[in-house]
Amino acid sequence: MPAKVQVPKISDAIATSLERRILEGSLKPGDRLPPERELAVELGVSRPSLREAIQKLASKGMVHSRQGGGTYVTAALESTFFDPWQDMMGSYPNLREDMLEFRRMLEGQAAEWAAERATDADLLRLDQAFAVLAAAFETDDTERRSAADIAFHQAIGDAAHNVLIGHLSAALLRLMHDNIRLNLGELKSVPAASRLLMTQHAAIHAAVRERKPQAARAAAETHIDFVRETLAQTLRSVARRETAERRLSTDFSTS
Repeated sequence: MPAKVQVPKISDAIATSLERRILEGSLKPGDRLPPERELAVELGVSRPSLREAIQKLASKGMVHSRQGGGTYVTAALESTFFDPWQDMMGSYPNLREDMLEFRRMLEGQAAEWAAERATDADLLRLDQAFAVLAAAFETDDTERRSAADIAFHQAIGDAAHNVLIGHLSAALLRLMHDNIRLNLGELKSVPAASRLLMTQHAAIHAAVRERKPQAARAAAETHIDFVRETLAQTLRSVARRETAERRLSTDFSTS
């Protein structure tokens, strides 16, 4: 007797489709899924099948429902990398150097592959991210600069079309967020440094757009080398200020 053909359940197919969107970065951590009615119409499925699929993703920790309504993508693919390192970064400052060294390798490769593989949609997104970055650097808003900087580098990571690079880039940039903000905060008072940062980002953007893989890698590595050196200077400057303030406090308390 011939074996029966196993027909996949509709809910499994829906779950796979949504999981693929999360994996490729079309749906990112924190994104809200479209309302159930709209998503069912978009996918051409029934709402009960869609609900079952979402439950499957929830059981994997890929999505969760929030009080007040809505289903959101979790950071499950990044949190196992992110969480323990976040705690250790505060205790072991030397880890910052290792993180930046790893970031240099990762972003150099990402930029090279982005120059080879970026689609028209990727380039449009990159153009938009670069425009937002340029506008942010015209302001003194460190948080805005930091968010725009991270978004630009994430657009490069996604354009590399390697799932692991995309998610590792996102996790690493989240991990480095406080350092990026600290660095930009220190540098915003130095016009030459801000111009250099924008020149470096422009070089990465241009090399990816012009399909020059080696130039893109070199531009990304040059940028991270600059960040490593300026961050080291920033941390030394912060340490000196803290030392001076402690001395001042001690002098007044003993007088």
